[in-house]
Amino acid sequence: MLLRPLRDWASRALRSAGLGNPGSPARGPRPRGAQRRAGLAERESEKEKKSVICVEGNIASGKTTCLEFFSSTTDLEVFAEPVSKWRNVRGHNPLGLMYQDPCRWGLTLQTYVQLTMLDQHTCPQMSPVRLMERSIHSARYIFVENLYRSGKMPEVDYVVLSEWFDWIVKNINVSVDLIVYLRTTPETCYQRLKMRCREEEKVIPLEYLDAIHHLYEEWLLKRSPFPVAAPVLVIEADHDRQKMLEIFEQNRDRILTPENQKHGP
Repeated sequence: MLLRPLRDWASRALRSAGLGNPGSPARGPRPRGAQRRAGLAERESEKEKKSVICVEGNIASGKTTCLEFFSSTTDLEVFAEPVSKWRNVRGHNPLGLMYQDPCRWGLTLQTYVQLTMLDQHTCPQMSPVRLMERSIHSARYIFVENLYRSGKMPEVDYVVLSEWFDWIVKNINVSVDLIVYLRTTPETCYQRLKMRCREEEKVIPLEYLDAIHHLYEEWLLKRSPFPVAAPVLVIEADHDRQKMLEIFEQNRDRILTPENQKHGP
């Protein structure tokens, strides 16, 4: 049932981008791939002089603190992770269900995560800079990947989600200009988790945080096995809140002007 809203959304997105309905009559000669490239080029021109920065990191790495710090900045819009949606889908809590039984509910949650993150990426950008908490890329490369590698997601579920993600990346503009990686040790994240006492997170063991940490290290530092869509700014984030606020201020220009960053190898 959760795949239907994504298919419907994708169909509307393609029509609005001028790609049309694959089942509708042709309006004239349409070279293979030309219409798709034209649609992507139009969306790129719309984002001219606008930047999308994604703040990535483990659970309790300080992403919310980072977004809150920059939220009062002029000409900037902040998109927090839509956790409230993941906790309540017409009265159901797929996030809580996934933590309780990932084998049963992993696909359900990650399908909805992919849909809601896609919605954030494609929401019209009203300010020159958009600061997002995580991205559709980390949803796939970190959290779906972890479910699969840990044996909690069947291969068929993994393949279906991967096919959806690959189609989205090829057909819809979900580009990012800078990734800010808040790098923390799993132990620090675990201590912060225990302090903030969010209901769904009470069942998260240190081993889970360790697995997420290693996937982030592989992706953003070792750049393997998945592509990195933008330059990466690494900020060591094991410090207390006050120290982190100072670090964010010191890195303000580097974070908010991604055009100055160089893409790594």
